[in-house]
Amino acid sequence: MRAFLPPQHGAWAMLVVPYLVGGLLAGWSWVSAPLLVAWIAGYLLSYYAFQAVKTRRPGRWRAQLTLYGAITVPLVTLVVAARPAVLWYAPAYALLLLVNAGYAARRQERALLNDLASVLLSCLMVGVAATVAGMDPLAPTWPIVGAFLACTGYFAGTAFYVKTMIRERGERRWRWWSVGYHAGALAGAVWLGPTLAVLFTWFLIRAWWLPRKALVPKQVGMIEIGNSLLLVLAILLTWG
Repeated sequence: MRAFLPPQHGAWAMLVVPYLVGGLLAGWSWVSAPLLVAWIAGYLLSYYAFQAVKTRRPGRWRAQLTLYGAITVPLVTLVVAARPAVLWYAPAYALLLLVNAGYAARRQERALLNDLASVLLSCLMVGVAATVAGMDPLAPTWPIVGAFLACTGYFAGTAFYVKTMIRERGERRWRWWSVGYHAGALAGAVWLGPTLAVLFTWFLIRAWWLPRKALVPKQVGMIEIGNSLLLVLAILLTWG
């Protein structure tokens, strides 16, 4: 089973939170269920596709690509047939996936710009989930736009913060970049509303304080799971 699940534990919050937020704010439809399965299977398919690009050995990943392709393609077809408006998001997804593929080909998946492309790709699901519930993607509602900005602000911050906790631990430059980003994100959150401003104040504090602590990756991950849940709650209190 491990051969079919990527060791990217932090990715699951980025998959689930935007989908959940979009549905909770815009409502649910029967298309929401196949969208969720297609979204998760599509992530797994893309992960192993990028592994094939990175290693130049597609045959090594044939079983994973076959399985997740067989799940993703018919479900995406069903979602598009039921809600053709989701195709408005296709150019953005194609561009961001090309960015990811380019970094995979150069074996630089840990690059900051690649992380940020993945964040945007995931957070667009706020709009996709709302669109399958009936929202016009050309005239999105403010709660959906605000939720997209809040999700993007948080998950982009994790791209900086997690590096200061694991791969770039002890690097002062990365810590200051992380703190600087979170200060800017807090300014944006103030504009979004007081509840999110309070939460992003905590994100700024943790970006400054926790890199000084000797936390192991599992502890870092558990804290971010809690932060993801707080983000969902703050968004619902603001626009729900």
